[in-house]
Order: sequence, then structure tokens, then C-alpha cells
Amino acid sequence: MTDSAATFAFADIAGFTALTEAHGDEAAFALMADFIKAVKTELPAVRGELVKTIGDALMLRIPDPGDAIVLGLRIANELMLDHGAPAVRVGLHHGPAVESEGDYFGASVNLAARVSALAGGGEVLVTGSTAALVPEVEGVFYESRGRQALKNIAEPVEVFAAVPMGSSTEGPLPVDPVCRMVVDPDRAAGRLIHDGEAYFFCSLACAGTFAHQPERFSA
Repeated sequence: MTDSAATFAFADIAGFTALTEAHGDEAAFALMADFIKAVKTELPAVRGELVKTIGDALMLRIPDPGDAIVLGLRIANELMLDHGAPAVRVGLHHGPAVESEGDYFGASVNLAARVSALAGGGEVLVTGSTAALVPEVEGVFYESRGRQALKNIAEPVEVFAAVPMGSSTEGPLPVDPVCRMVVDPDRAAGRLIHDGEAYFFCSLACAGTFAHQPERFSA
């Protein structure tokens, strides 16, 4: 039957396939388990639920769109900082869906998934209709990403990035080009210069892989 409207969110570790190849299945599995556990810990406070996992992605349902946006920012920027800071991305849309045996289906769910696919690591994207429901979220402002053509969606959709107030203007942290983990330059395990550009690495293993085939990872 049709469920009352809620915000559906998809959160996933950007570059998970590259991370698995660089660090192995066991390390990737452990990271994913930590990710699921960390997100589950946050859900009771917003009356949210983990609907299911789809590969490295989590599908969440949160009743209030403002709560969902704040949680999305926390998931993307804070929860995994003690786990090597993988790049997490989140996409959200608020609307009705059909519930069946604990899962949810419909256009709202599909749209949230498509918006998530647009996001980069550390980014939280929301549809314009969702942002309009909560135009003022404490500590958050919206940046327009314009109207986006999304796969299997008939009309372009207005998309906004939810950005924390006071966020650094220096841009996002660099990403390890081998495993796609976010790297703090001050704590990087390695640093290499290639074609005049600096690359930072989460481990010496990734630095060594890059050094052997820099053209593969610097394109």
C-alpha cells in the first residue's frame, strides 16, 4: 500500500570498487560493516530506518526532510573520519512510496537513487522540491546545481547541494587516486609529484601502485 511521504536517502562509499581492488576484500568488508554500524547508530534520533543495503549503498527512510538533510551531511562528512575517511556521498528526495514487506518502491525512491548517483564524495544532493519543504535548516545552506537530466526520469530535475555553514572555502580534501579514499594532506602516508601535480596517498601500498603506473591513475 502507499506509505505516507518520507525522505528517502541513498548513501554509499564513492569509489568502493577501487578501494576493494587496492586494499582487498576483507578490508573493504570491514569498512562497509563499520559504515553500516555507524549509520544505524544515528537513525533512532531521527526516527529513521535502514531499509536495505545494495552493494556498498545504504537505502534510508527518514520522516522529516530537515532531519534527513542534517543526517546526510553527518554521514557524508563526519561518521567515517576515524575509519580512514572514505569519500561518502548522499542523495535525497522526499515523497510517497509503496511499502511491501519492509521495502519501499516508486518514483520517489527511484529519484533519490538517481540524485545520489550525481553526488561526488563528501557531497549531499537534494531535489529542489525537497529543499523547498525545508528552506531554512539550521547550520545549512543550499547551492544550486541546476536542472539535471536523470536516467529514466522524464523531465530534468532541479538539484541543490546541502552545504554546512562555515565549511572550508579551500575546497574538498584530496582523494587518493588509487583507492579513492579521502586523504588529509597533513596525515597522508605518502605524497608524489607527477606532471607538476601533487598526489596524496592513504598508504604506502597505494603510493607504490601509483608510482608503477602513474598514467593509469592521473588521467
